[in-house]
Amino acid sequence: MKIKKLLFLTLSLMTLLSLFLSGCTVGPRLPEPRFNQGSKVYDTNGKLITTLFKEKRTTVKLKEVSPITRQAIIAVEDSRFYQHHGISFTGIARAAWKNLRAGEVIEGGSTITQQTAKNLFLGNERTFSRKFLEFWYAIQLERKYSKDEILEMYLNQIYFGEGAYGIEEAAQTYFGKPASQLDLAESAMLAGLPKAPSKYSPFVNWQAAKNRQKIVLGRMVETKVINQTQADEAYREELHLNSNRKPASRAPYFINEIVKYVTDKYEDGAKLLYTGGLKIETTLDLEAQKAAETAFLKRLQSRDPDLEGGLVALDPKTGYVLAMVGGKDYATSKFNRALQALRQPGSAFKPFVYTAALEQGYTAATTLTCEPVEFRTNSGIYKPTDFGSQQYHYRPFTLKEAVTVSDNVIAVKLAGQVGPQNAVDVAKKMGINSSLRPYISIALGTSEVNPLEMAAAYAAFANGGFRIKPVFVKKITDSQGRVLEKNLPSRTRVLDEKIAYIMTDMLKSVVQPGGTASIVSSILPRPAAGKTGTTQNYADAWFVGYTPELVAAVYIGYDNNRKSVGSTGGRLAAPIWAEFAARALKDRPVQDFPKPPGVVEKTICADTGLLATPYSEKTIKAFFIQGTEPTQYCPIHGGLTENPPFGGKQQEEKNVEDFFQMPRRFPRGRKFLEWFFNQAF
Repeated sequence: MKIKKLLFLTLSLMTLLSLFLSGCTVGPRLPEPRFNQGSKVYDTNGKLITTLFKEKRTTVKLKEVSPITRQAIIAVEDSRFYQHHGISFTGIARAAWKNLRAGEVIEGGSTITQQTAKNLFLGNERTFSRKFLEFWYAIQLERKYSKDEILEMYLNQIYFGEGAYGIEEAAQTYFGKPASQLDLAESAMLAGLPKAPSKYSPFVNWQAAKNRQKIVLGRMVETKVINQTQADEAYREELHLNSNRKPASRAPYFINEIVKYVTDKYEDGAKLLYTGGLKIETTLDLEAQKAAETAFLKRLQSRDPDLEGGLVALDPKTGYVLAMVGGKDYATSKFNRALQALRQPGSAFKPFVYTAALEQGYTAATTLTCEPVEFRTNSGIYKPTDFGSQQYHYRPFTLKEAVTVSDNVIAVKLAGQVGPQNAVDVAKKMGINSSLRPYISIALGTSEVNPLEMAAAYAAFANGGFRIKPVFVKKITDSQGRVLEKNLPSRTRVLDEKIAYIMTDMLKSVVQPGGTASIVSSILPRPAAGKTGTTQNYADAWFVGYTPELVAAVYIGYDNNRKSVGSTGGRLAAPIWAEFAARALKDRPVQDFPKPPGVVEKTICADTGLLATPYSEKTIKAFFIQGTEPTQYCPIHGGLTENPPFGGKQQEEKNVEDFFQMPRRFPRGRKFLEWFFNQAF
């Protein structure tokens, strides 16, 4: 097959060369340029979010483009532009050799004339006939127009990213100046963009843009346009990017991800996106997006202007991304903290440790004591302590209560018992893709993650144990109505539904009175669960929470990671989450998490983890996989009698259970005989 392709290409080039040399005009004439159609982006309910179009362009004459800019683009795109006649056989041979050695396509052999012909007259399909026409039209362009005219067409049509078509719009977009005023450093950076605009954009990845600029400068040295000294000086020059860019009107961070998705996935994706008339059906819910932006900005507007963060919400059943806030102001910073901010999640990582424990046979009633403990590690002795002024509680905690108050010592001891690697494995299978270090401190979230993967992982708790894949695009259709792609929800069972439900019950307590995010219950009047996270020295604040219909992660912190947010996840991130969820779900009926078969509820004594008695001063309702629930009553707060009156032991057990189901008419701790006398007589 490869030999046939090479033979076809060789014969085509030889035929075209002979036709050109003979002056033959047989063949298709140059057609009229194709009309451009903008692409429309819709939300999950069919509402138009925005239209992405090509008309962000200002046409200029070649003389209005800085000479050094012209030289930079020619050097990196087609150094023999002024020597060949539309097709560079040397360039094709060089590219073929490099691709053959690399085992993949790493360089193209198209000339500036060929690229101009393709952009003006042809589509993106990869066929021999299209390539043949590209060769033919390139030759025709060279016959009809001068080199400078072809270069002018090329400079006015090429895509530079950020919606900027043409060198003039690119100069204004990136540097806020006309193309005639671009210097060597600016020209080299712009010349490097057409190869992969989203990848090399200085607004997105400054280091990648600088690396690409260096390559362009190197090509200019090789072609003797500049010398090495000039190249070095240009590379060191401090560039000032334009800070007055206008963002997309709605959901700018989300729309930017859609732009990157299409431009990176499809050949000539930028051209297809901005001129191909696509219909892009996304997963975004505009109402949820509005709720996210409102809650996020409302809670941060009175704080330090440099304080940033991100919020991302998904449907836990489908993985559809419903809302995304990447920062306070897209025009100021394009850095998408919902996807790109890798930060330690603190205690928000603890549920993965507790899930690993439940899988190993621990229950919500298992007790561990919060007291000094140390672990020998490769870096020395590690001694976990609790948050706040009291480093240890010096008392036993059930696992459920330890989750409620976010006890650090219990979480680390539990990680030591179940094994850090097992906790990492649970997090990975639930949806964490970032690298996790299996140290004992993993229980306190010491490995970096991003908000999207945290939200995706928590979805497995909300949906009954399924890992979901985050989805941004549901369907893309071209201008002819042909479906280019269709993405359906992807679900994989990773947790037993009973364990997912028990973890949800434990995490429900976090947002209730006594929990670290108790403020949630006062803002959101519906069943919800979640976990706070506060990193060392208050560097970052997190809350990851969910209802049956919605899962979302909120991260708050500084981009330089050097300043303290000055508050906890429960006080800073949790209110944002709660207000967002309340707004997003205000018209939805209240739902609770469905209890799966094989799960039983018991009232336990918080001190012992055993069944509570009327003497128990602090009790907790907890769920258990049937057969793992405690069967003994707490002995330190009064157990059952050996020869109970009034119906025997079974009746007395029922009386005790009934006691905890009845409305509380008197404080817990009142003597059992008083209660029993009233019940019996």
